[in-house]
This record gives sequence, structure tokens and C-alpha cells, in this order.
Amino acid sequence: MKTIIAAALLAATSIAVPAHASEKIDAATQTQITEQLTAEGYEVRRIDTEDGYYEVYAMKDGKKVELYLNDALEIVKSKSDS
Repeated sequence: MKTIIAAALLAATSIAVPAHASEKIDAATQTQITEQLTAEGYEVRRIDTEDGYYEVYAMKDGKKVELYLNDALEIVKSKSDS
């Protein structure tokens, strides 16, 4: 019985974790992020996850930028190369 409860708790916990909390970001989300940021003038180089955010490495106006996007794909923080 304890095994069944433990398995149920483990399954419930893994469902509650945001999809991007894992290292793998699905292709549809990567495409959406790339298209959105390209429309804003960024050249996307790499997309990762960090601290519950999508972390995007990109170029804009000849400068390297690091962008952090939330679940709604809104830029919540950015760092620039300058």
C-alpha cells in the first residue's frame, strides 16, 4: 500500500512541475520563442532553461544579449554584452 501511495505522490509531483523545468524544451516552444524574438529584432542563438525561466542567448544590434522569459513568453529580465 505504501508503494502505491508513494507512486501516486511521485506522479502528482511530476505533473505539477512546469514543462520547461526539465532540460528539454519542446520544438513548438522553441519555434514560438524564436519567431517572437526574431520579430522583435533578435537573432536567437540558443534556448535553455534556468531557474524556472526560458533562457535565450541572442544578438541584437551587434551585441550579445541574454533574455529570461516566463511561462507566458514575456521577457522578465535581460543582460547585455555592453
